[in-house]
Amino acid sequence: MRDAVIVEAVRAPVGKRNGALAGIHPADLSAHVLSALVERAGIEPGDVDDVVWGCVSQAGEQAGNIARTAVLAAGWPESVPATSVDRQCGSSQQAVHAAAAGVIAGYYDIAVAGGVESMSRVPMGFARQGVEKPMAQSVLDRYGVKGFNQGIGAEMVAEKWGFSRQQLDEYSLSSHAKAAAAVDSGALDAQLAKLPGVLESDEGIRRGGTLETLGKLKTVFREDGVIHAGNSSQISDGTGALLITTSEIAKARGLKPIARVHTAVLAGDDPVMMLSAPWPATHKALRKAGLSIDDIGAFEVNEAFAPVPLAWLAETGADPARLNPVGGAIAVGHPLGGSGAVLMTRLVHHMRDNGIRYGLQTMCEGGGMANATILELL
Repeated sequence: MRDAVIVEAVRAPVGKRNGALAGIHPADLSAHVLSALVERAGIEPGDVDDVVWGCVSQAGEQAGNIARTAVLAAGWPESVPATSVDRQCGSSQQAVHAAAAGVIAGYYDIAVAGGVESMSRVPMGFARQGVEKPMAQSVLDRYGVKGFNQGIGAEMVAEKWGFSRQQLDEYSLSSHAKAAAAVDSGALDAQLAKLPGVLESDEGIRRGGTLETLGKLKTVFREDGVIHAGNSSQISDGTGALLITTSEIAKARGLKPIARVHTAVLAGDDPVMMLSAPWPATHKALRKAGLSIDDIGAFEVNEAFAPVPLAWLAETGADPARLNPVGGAIAVGHPLGGSGAVLMTRLVHHMRDNGIRYGLQTMCEGGGMANATILELL
């Protein structure tokens, strides 16, 4: 039976909104990591059977199948096809699932999975501008709401699991501290495709933050709420890419895989709370893999908002020390369609650097969904 292995994983440093990467077209930003990926893996671009690329706001400069535009911007042969995927925040994690499934099925021998989001150039909600009612009334009526809002969902999670603002802020400070420590130790160097003279390290990491400074920030979604900019993911620009093939093909080509895509699942949950699907997705992945939570040595749980990883910990009983070991989106940023590939690149390299056999990644997604992926170190 064919398997799916990750041979190489690379990402660009994540840029702040209107920061260092804002002047780069999302296709050119994508092309940068595509070029770095094949160079590091040691393959010819023409050997790639398909590029599966996540992107949420497929409008403006990200319209017209940004995946294909990126392949052409990278100078790859016209024979290399590409397709764009939207599973909201999990788009490029879904791209990994799709590429792995294609490899296992025999549709692909070599595939690239990844994604991009330039939130500076294509702002969140850009595709809905000018649309009076983007959500079907039948769906609004089903749930008795006037609309769906992730920030309100984060407030609901915090309220349901009883998290105080101080707990959320403490978690956020720890995310920045872990990310800064990872930068200082050089733990991120091997995974980065730096842009010399533009951006060589994740731009959003803040050092020296305190509970006092975070306490001065106004809440965003509820006046009496707990969610503010400091305990939410940063709006960002970013991209990442992974090369996926089979163990057999990798051996025949002299390629050395890093990890196997062991298990890949999906889950859906309440679309009003919206952010709660990562825990059922995690439980589903563990059942399917025949593993326990204690078998997993590292977890990447996207920090869309601080209540999400904290509720995930409460629901799974995972070891907090294994969660987001090099920081998360609160510190580094959350470039929507690129985040799944960014997180998986971080996870793959952390597993290899530390000899961790199993790693798990999960992300909350718009509409109340989540992907969960278990990787096995080779």
